[in-house]
Amino acid sequence: MEGTWLPLTFAAMSDLKTPLYESVIGLEVHVQMNTLSKAYSSDGYNYGSNPNTQVSPITLGHPGTLPKANIQVVKNAIKLGIACNCNIREFNSYARKNYFYPDLPKGYQITQDETPICHGGGVMITFKDERKKKIGLTRIHMEEDTGKSIHELDPFHTLLDLNRAGVPLLEIVSDPDFRSGEEAYLYLQEIRKLVRYLNISDGNMEEGSLRCDVNISLRPVGRKKFGTKVEIKNLNSFRHVQRAIEFEFGRQEDVLNAGETVFQETRTFDAASNKTILLRVKENANDYRYFIEPDLAPVRITESFKNTITESMPPLPQALIKRYTQELGLSNYDATLITDDKKTALYFEELLKTGCTAKSGANWLMGPIQGYLNENAKNWKDWSMPATKLGELISIVESDLVSYSAASQQILPKLINNPFGHPKTIAEDLELIQESDSDTLMVHIQVALDTYPDKVIEYRAGKKGLIGLFMGEVMKMTRGSADPGITNKLLRKILDS
Repeated sequence: MEGTWLPLTFAAMSDLKTPLYESVIGLEVHVQMNTLSKAYSSDGYNYGSNPNTQVSPITLGHPGTLPKANIQVVKNAIKLGIACNCNIREFNSYARKNYFYPDLPKGYQITQDETPICHGGGVMITFKDERKKKIGLTRIHMEEDTGKSIHELDPFHTLLDLNRAGVPLLEIVSDPDFRSGEEAYLYLQEIRKLVRYLNISDGNMEEGSLRCDVNISLRPVGRKKFGTKVEIKNLNSFRHVQRAIEFEFGRQEDVLNAGETVFQETRTFDAASNKTILLRVKENANDYRYFIEPDLAPVRITESFKNTITESMPPLPQALIKRYTQELGLSNYDATLITDDKKTALYFEELLKTGCTAKSGANWLMGPIQGYLNENAKNWKDWSMPATKLGELISIVESDLVSYSAASQQILPKLINNPFGHPKTIAEDLELIQESDSDTLMVHIQVALDTYPDKVIEYRAGKKGLIGLFMGEVMKMTRGSADPGITNKLLRKILDS
């Protein structure tokens, strides 16, 4: 799992010596949007469909066809820009980016060049030790995806699947603010979390919904001027991004230490050998011959349109973490775990509305419930118990009607099988309601003490651990229904008197 992979460090690559060079890294992240239709046509797109079944004359660029901008793509771009505190451009034009690949049927890509819809802003990353760092953003712009060239199925031919051609993308271009693979890893986690919260994309790297290109150069420590940039293309997992950066740092470091020159080029990462491999000498921007897209009118973004979108957005992870830690008193660890998944965070919000305390809710979500999901290979989308029912269960524990262990081990499984059952009724049916009446408990306590008079003498002589024996006897007599806290307090009061 990506979340458990332990990254290398530059110290490991340099044998713990003081490094002579530092890396300067920027990321270009492509987010494939989950709109019902493509960026500039009405074609649908479903991952895994039969090849070349989700195309049309517009997608294929037939003569006489005209594109039409998808308004949901514009809305999604604005959402992401607002979430990243970007400046949203008022007037947005489209551009043609001209280059030939067999899986680009029109021979050009509709994108944005000089007028990206979002610019500025940034993404905050948080390290394990709770240090934070802001990664600046250069731009976010709208464009369309290409099809796919498939080389593995036929040793003599390249096969084309044009289903993906025209699928809408947001390209997020960072500033060169990264200094390690770990920072890139954390940034990608935040980007994926954001697009899922905003319901822009599912963010599944294994399906190509989130793809990443890395630009990396080295410079002597302390120098301001950048070195020669190398691009690593089409990385499809967080782990591969980090490993590619780690390797490329070492490769360029070796080149520079040998007195040689790092050339501007495009490389790919081979996961099997854990190496980057040369693809081609890097083309420059002027090789693309950008010009204004003549078939699409510019889009104007008004303030009222932005405000409408802002009002429709859900609470975002960083804002939730801040509220949970500063207002509700949760630890940063608990708040981060809860907000790591949108469904978990939304469920937690519903749980808080039941009157449950933040700490109790977090303990139940991250304890018994997450344990159940893990043991049954499920996730939060499979969790069907209403938050109101869990709130009722927590309430009867907090009011000492049932013990935490009885609630988590006996009542919770019953509720999972019957999400609309009543926790208190289940507790009564299972005879789990705790006895908290002091007079009733005193009767059972006296019986326990009379059963072991010699142990009472030993306890009073200093063997305080015998309290467990008496507690066990009371629990046995009450079939586990005695309130542990009250029983323990009454026992000690008698034994210590």
